Amino acid sequence: MQEWIAICQLTDIPVLGSRRVQRAQGLDVAVFRNSEDQVFALLDRCPHKGGPLSQGIVHGTSVACPLHNWNIGLQDGCAKAPDEGCTPKFSVQLKDGRVYLDTTELTAHAIDETRPIAGPARRTVPA
Repeated sequence: MQEWIAICQLTDIPVLGSRRVQRAQGLDVAVFRNSEDQVFALLDRCPHKGGPLSQGIVHGTSVACPLHNWNIGLQDGCAKAPDEGCTPKFSVQLKDGRVYLDTTELTAHAIDETRPIAGPARRTVPA
């Protein structure tokens, strides 16, 4: 049985924007709101180069990654063609104007995912 935790009011999420939810372990979860007041939740990490999806622009049921403009589907977390890859999605509920996330998913889902480290490529020097 799913247990839900209230995250915020729907009006706390900007229209065509997002709100980040910090977790004790793992990367943040981004909760998005579109112009139809639908809400979606994804790991705050683009599958391409790890960009923060919470800083992207929402359009319809997609978000554009702020780093390289990849379009990620809010319903499934997958990149739109021709790009490939997915970011984990989270169950979300909207009830009486409040946004809820599944507590089990918040504590256990995709906690091993990391954000890539920027910088020059590392080389191993032969011994």
